[in-house]
Amino acid sequence: MKKVLFICFLGILSFFNCEDIIQVELDTAEPRLVVDGTLAWIKGTSGNLQEIRLTLTAPFFDTIIPPATGATVTVTDEDNNVFNFTEKDSTGKYRNQSFRPTLNGTYTLNINYNNEAYIATETLIPVVPIESVEERPNVGFAGDETEIRAFYTDPKGVKNYYLFEFINPVTGVRNNELYDDEFTDGNRTFGIYFDDDFKTGDSLIIANEGISKQFHEYVNVLLQQINIDDGDPFQTQPAIVRGNCINTTNPDNFALGYFRASEVSVFIHVFE
Repeated sequence: MKKVLFICFLGILSFFNCEDIIQVELDTAEPRLVVDGTLAWIKGTSGNLQEIRLTLTAPFFDTIIPPATGATVTVTDEDNNVFNFTEKDSTGKYRNQSFRPTLNGTYTLNINYNNEAYIATETLIPVVPIESVEERPNVGFAGDETEIRAFYTDPKGVKNYYLFEFINPVTGVRNNELYDDEFTDGNRTFGIYFDDDFKTGDSLIIANEGISKQFHEYVNVLLQQINIDDGDPFQTQPAIVRGNCINTTNPDNFALGYFRASEVSVFIHVFE
């Protein structure tokens, strides 16, 4: 695969400039299936509407993420109830409107795509509610940031893992934070977020999601591999991070992404 980058260099003389064409050679590979398989049961809702998104990997410089269309997608619970997910308009988004979530229930995802079968199993992890949110202005090194603390009480004697998402509802930008209760078991504690862009009256969506130990470890490895400060867009990741979706037809053609099931506590904070 060849891509052309055009870089203009200004010469010493103001009237002189030149244009160099740089040929960037990148390795190519066959597209892999990417599974965004989150079953999210928001507290206070029925949880019957669920969506699983399937896409394909794309070349580095491509700006469009290709959907994986034409797949057969089902989720089966531990009582052998089968929930069929139907694709919406060739978007790679597969939806079910009659899903029945059960806390601590086991669910199995089955995908058939391009005559290959993928399978993953996960437990729907419960989560405690976000009890309150505290806003602390004028923090940070320059004193120009606002600190948000979302408080919750961890259940005592039970190992818990959490994924906090702080979401700007206007831009859709998300900030993710992982937590566990290794040092906070049974205590009231908080997820934390800093921002310097919000103004009085703006909203912030805060979601606390119960996650499994395996998914916690998966996301933690992903976050460790992300280094946005080195300035090298061609840096090779130390290793491909595999999720829990197994290709039972052709194990070498493994899928990326993850299938998980979480109860979610949502709190909408309005900045003062």
